[in-house]
Amino acid sequence: QVQLVESGGGLVQAGGSLRLSCAASGRAFSSYTMGWFRQAPGKERKFVAGISWSGGRTYYEDSLRGRFTVSRDNAKNTVALQMNNLKPEDTAIYYCAATRTSGISEGTNNYDYWGQGTQVTVSS
Repeated sequence: QVQLVESGGGLVQAGGSLRLSCAASGRAFSSYTMGWFRQAPGKERKFVAGISWSGGRTYYEDSLRGRFTVSRDNAKNTVALQMNNLKPEDTAIYYCAATRTSGISEGTNNYDYWGQGTQVTVSS
């Protein structure tokens, strides 16, 4: 199995930036497609961004493309989410997840492993 631990969340003002990191432990990290999701209070968990096992393909929720960038470093077993020009509506708990399914899926039920989440709060 794979264990995932997110870090890098915090409190920022609108327009600020944060870089989230997901550290993975376990075998064959490079064979997993990785995704970032977020969940605001009272709302369902939603897809943010995904990246293929090689890092050669990325996919973003349409409204986030251009502000958020996902990357991975398989040598370090880490996945990052760079978030720029943050807005109050970005406030949520952010989770990283892993799946062996081919392609990049937006569905939470397609992911096998999840981190504990890290809180991102953006003030007006």
